[in-house]
Amino acid sequence: MYSQSTHAHKPRKRFGQNFLTDHGVIHAILAAIAPQRGDAVVEIGPGLGALTTPLARLLDHLHVIEIDRDLIAKLSARFPPEQLTIHEGDALAFDFASLGEAENGWRIVGNLPYNISTPLLFHLASFANQVRDMHFMLQREVVLRIVAAPGSRDYGRLSVMLQYRFDCAHLFDVPPEAFSPKPQVDSAIVRLRPRPAQRPEALDPAGETLLASLVSAAFSQRRKMLRNTLRDFLSPEDFASLAIDPQSRAEMLPLSDYIRIVRFLAQRNLR
Repeated sequence: MYSQSTHAHKPRKRFGQNFLTDHGVIHAILAAIAPQRGDAVVEIGPGLGALTTPLARLLDHLHVIEIDRDLIAKLSARFPPEQLTIHEGDALAFDFASLGEAENGWRIVGNLPYNISTPLLFHLASFANQVRDMHFMLQREVVLRIVAAPGSRDYGRLSVMLQYRFDCAHLFDVPPEAFSPKPQVDSAIVRLRPRPAQRPEALDPAGETLLASLVSAAFSQRRKMLRNTLRDFLSPEDFASLAIDPQSRAEMLPLSDYIRIVRFLAQRNLR
């Protein structure tokens, strides 16, 4: 999220910088987050502070992660350390566990650079047990993929893996005109809330690793049938035991079926 005072800082393509200038959108994002004074919040990519400024005013303390040293200097000049902690570096490599435990979980917000949004979402998913919720501005196409239902063209690896860990909601769209410079795509706000760790469908760590491998293989060639993409995992007899059509494609299986396959494979390996 970036402030409207863009004349003093030239947006850098390599950091995926598009500065948010629409006050209505900023207020809508704040309303969606609904920050409370004692919340533990970390913002990814504060930029020039479009969201940082009101968040810092509403919170006891705010953490931000920023890679651009020029922007870090501007933020340091504007906010005292007792109000804002700046973590310099790439969010993709940031160890969110280093923030420590928050009583009610961390709330993560940000305008994620489109060029790294998918790997960053997978990185953040690994810290889901420390998170209360996440609100992100993303390319609208990515948000549609996150919330997609089985059978739709948007449903894929990102849908399955994030829906396994989070309840995902597409909140509202943001047009290119809300930014400077204007991106060539529409944006949207998504909310991700971690699902309970003790839910019935939760897998153990080994199962989660297998799920990731299984889903990656299933969607590696979307046009191919599961009997081909999952041939290293399932035999024709296995498909029959699971009552899954081997001629179906990856996008036809709901998350529950992928979990069933993982449990089936784990049981088979125990025999």
